[in-house]
Amino acid sequence: MSAFADHILSAFPADLARLWIAVDPDDVLLDEGILAGLRERGFELVPFEDSIAFRLIYEDEHLRRWQASDADAPKSLVLHLRAEDASALPADYLADGRLVTLSLAELFPRMSYAVMRQLDPAVLPGLYDAQVHASQDLGDAATKEFVLLHTYRLSPHLISRSEELWGALFKLHYRGDGLPELLAEHIAAVLGRQGAFSKLPLKRLFASRTEMLRAVQAAWEHYVDAFGLKGQRVGERDVRWAEPPAIPFEHPEVRVYVDSMFLDGALHPVEVQGSSDALPEWARVGVVTDPLARRNLVAQGINTLAKEIPGAEASHRDWTEWARRFGEVSSRHHVLDSSRAESLRTAMMELRAAADAALLAWCRKHFGDLPSLPAVKAPAMVHHVPRYLAMRRSAGAAKVALVVFDGLAVDQWVTIRELLVQAKAPFKFEESACFAWLPTLTSVSRQALFSGLRPREFADNIDSTAAEPQLWSRFWQDHELKSPEVLYRKGLRRNDQLEELEAALNAPGIKVAGLVVDTVDEIIHGAVLGKRGVAGQITEWCSTGFVQKLFGKLLELGFDVYLTADHGNCDAMGIGRPSQGVLAETRGERVRTYRGEAVRAETAQAWPATEVLDVPGLPAGFMPLYAGQAAAFVTAGDPVVVHGGPSVEELIVPFVRVSSTE
Repeated sequence: MSAFADHILSAFPADLARLWIAVDPDDVLLDEGILAGLRERGFELVPFEDSIAFRLIYEDEHLRRWQASDADAPKSLVLHLRAEDASALPADYLADGRLVTLSLAELFPRMSYAVMRQLDPAVLPGLYDAQVHASQDLGDAATKEFVLLHTYRLSPHLISRSEELWGALFKLHYRGDGLPELLAEHIAAVLGRQGAFSKLPLKRLFASRTEMLRAVQAAWEHYVDAFGLKGQRVGERDVRWAEPPAIPFEHPEVRVYVDSMFLDGALHPVEVQGSSDALPEWARVGVVTDPLARRNLVAQGINTLAKEIPGAEASHRDWTEWARRFGEVSSRHHVLDSSRAESLRTAMMELRAAADAALLAWCRKHFGDLPSLPAVKAPAMVHHVPRYLAMRRSAGAAKVALVVFDGLAVDQWVTIRELLVQAKAPFKFEESACFAWLPTLTSVSRQALFSGLRPREFADNIDSTAAEPQLWSRFWQDHELKSPEVLYRKGLRRNDQLEELEAALNAPGIKVAGLVVDTVDEIIHGAVLGKRGVAGQITEWCSTGFVQKLFGKLLELGFDVYLTADHGNCDAMGIGRPSQGVLAETRGERVRTYRGEAVRAETAQAWPATEVLDVPGLPAGFMPLYAGQAAAFVTAGDPVVVHGGPSVEELIVPFVRVSSTE
């Protein structure tokens, strides 16, 4: 554990109090290491966002269990308050609770508070250790320089040549998401004074991984063209890069990252005609000349991913980034011809199995911390999405549309994205990913997504999605919108529905839209040829133009458009159906839920190919039992495409901002 986490946790000695009040305006406590440390000590953290909701959690789920001497109850509850002081809390909380105040100003006394509060909380542990090198108080500019050097290993004053600039950008974006805006502005201001860099959009290149990759993609096509190989990447294009930047790909500081990004799917090979022998050996990973080259690209991607599966102490971002890379490789595997896809089937199955086992172990230790993570930079879980969109509106987005593709896995998003690009749709995509709720059922995770709540906060509706429109509207009314300004539609899948939808979106005053596209989920539940077959059906559906028209209409009407899913899906094999009648409350293909622990334990013992994974945030008396790895509660031996469980493909879903290139 980091010294930063140790210092914070020292303010929470075990057995000193049952109710703690953490006044934390800077979200210092919402560090993954600190949350894990609190949980290990028996503390549960709950954000204080609504007095009534918190009182229900406190009194029903904690006081009652403490009074009943429930040995499994959390030892202490931490009320997390994003405020400067605790004066707004009810008097009985203040009387019963032990108060702790946390502040970046106190933790980093020599740094500029104005700068520190705009940084990603993930960088704070490293900066806490590094601040011993600050020999005096630092102003805004000096703090930015300090953070760039000690967190990102960047010093703009040491960058003067093209290979140094692009080497720094590749290193920055290889596994990360770019610099915070204020640091990107600073480094762009310093580098922009040099004539060689003055025409580059430096701020965008340092702040956005997507922008940097699009610049590199355009430059790569130009590089390949110089060897007499004419072709074009099958992927996203941007009119702003009509004149690609000159990138010194052959310089060691740049070349070292290029092949890995092609293998991961971050960069897309150029399809060319003829032989690639003219290219240097290292550069051939960036071109596709025949089906065998496609197959080899997938094989190399599998090998790379297998070596880099995140471990038990990884961050949630390590997992979402790995899942995105896996989605790219998996999507490439789906489009191979049958014989070449079959030759890699065993390797793909082994990769999935290893990743799913590692993720399950990670979830046992860390899933309970995810709901409390901040959503300022991006949502960590699907129930953070409405809060993130509310922040986008506060930042100036007049209208926001959330498009939920029910059941869409990351690899299937990649398929849709590439089909849109092939159709020359005028869109660009800023891609990330987030975690669904467990169990990954529509009634659990999609309701969390539209309500902004944890499942235990909509316990009465957890078996149905009927309350979704009201939950979506209520969230936005709590964020100062009126009911007529909020739209919800589900069951979207056909072009003939778009005219009515456009009329509804065009109604005066509509500022927020929540739309459910359920085609993928329907395809999944009828799939008989596995995920490769699902990819083919998605391709046929996209050929109708529905997705392109939907995004186009939303953008034309002035919406900021975000795409996500409530859960993904995976290939599985049937292990049989437990015959329990009404004993199982939910009888899904990947999960069954029970009201009592005794029945669940008895079922788990009778069915060894199952997993018990309890996570905080679910209602009392909602106890999941999951089918084991790549298994499903269907007729033994039947192959199916299913959801409900904790595999990588089910649990980590795309979160994408869609915008126009026109």
